[in-house]
Amino acid sequence: MSLSLIIPNSPIFSPKKVPSIFCKSDGSAFSSSPRTNGSQQQPPSSPLSLSLSSPKSSLPISSTPQSPSSPLSICVPKKQLLFGTDVAPVKRKRPGRIEIPTSMAVQLGFAAETPRGEEEVQVEEEGYSVYCKRGRRGKMEDRYSAAVDLNGDPKQAFFGVYDGHGDSKAAEFVAKNLDKKVMEEVSKTGEDAIDDAIRDAYLITDMDFLKEDVGGGTCCVTAMIHKGDLFVSNAGDCRAVLSRNGVAEALTNDHHPSREDERDRIEALGGYVDCCHGVWRIQGSLAVSRAIGDKHLKQWVIAEPETKMLKIKPECEFLILASDGLWNKVTNQEAVDLVRPFCVGLDKPKPFSACKKLAELSSWRGSFDDISVMEPLAAMLVGLTSFDVNIAVSFLQMQIIRHSPGM
Repeated sequence: MSLSLIIPNSPIFSPKKVPSIFCKSDGSAFSSSPRTNGSQQQPPSSPLSLSLSSPKSSLPISSTPQSPSSPLSICVPKKQLLFGTDVAPVKRKRPGRIEIPTSMAVQLGFAAETPRGEEEVQVEEEGYSVYCKRGRRGKMEDRYSAAVDLNGDPKQAFFGVYDGHGDSKAAEFVAKNLDKKVMEEVSKTGEDAIDDAIRDAYLITDMDFLKEDVGGGTCCVTAMIHKGDLFVSNAGDCRAVLSRNGVAEALTNDHHPSREDERDRIEALGGYVDCCHGVWRIQGSLAVSRAIGDKHLKQWVIAEPETKMLKIKPECEFLILASDGLWNKVTNQEAVDLVRPFCVGLDKPKPFSACKKLAELSSWRGSFDDISVMEPLAAMLVGLTSFDVNIAVSFLQMQIIRHSPGM
């Protein structure tokens, strides 16, 4: 038999006065029980059960979310406690696949798979070898020319490498016509003014191309062999390098707007030269100051070449003509050091293999440009310790040796 003692007026069972700040608008107090989750507390069934219901711990026993025990937190409106309710997660849509471009496409701004025509040109003839490798910027714009036995004279030959820009039309035009113009001018001026004849031939070829009314231009480097003399000319940044007993000797100077004399000439004509991303350009456009063509810049971009003449001597081992696609990545001496084992001290020189190795080296080092390499005089003095003619030397090269000084 259970006994209950009820004392209504006892202060033990009197309701505790709650400050008004924790009361509802109707005057009733909020429940602070962690189990009720904000619901109104129900009166106990008996006073005794109330007196015996003190919790042992203030931490919630159930794993379900409970309302906070702090009296301050229960003043937040009930509609803002949505974070404690079960809400269905929002299904996120899978994003589209991202196409990551290759590093080349990022740097150059075009697709790496763009078709660009002929991949390479390989020529191995008696007296010269040529290897042209297409770059990664577009179609092949380099061209070359080689003419031996000019006007039926085995003592004369003409070679050229032409690096087109804007299009290949200028390089094609020059490759077909420049050697003929040179011989025409030589016949007019005579053998005592070959350098003047070459200059006039360049300028006439330039004027003839401008009449075609097509865009683009081309840099040029040419070598003319005439009775034991070598005439090397250039307009632009194609370069000629001679191996003299294994030492590289540049026979041309690149025509860039950064050259002080070229810059002064351009500015004196009312043009301007500026540097953009580390490259000096004329009118913010072209990175060479001399070329055949380039009609829109003809006021400043001239076609007049610089020409150097030298006597062919026994220490002259071979000559390399190449576009800037090679020289931008390979130094003059590196080129000579690579070619020499293929062309010097061998019974059967391999100038074509040397040309190809040079182009491959430049491409491996990251050249994006077309690469054209020609060796018109490769191994011209192979195996010679005197001026005796070695049978292993090609026909054209034998003629050079026979007409060297002292022969």
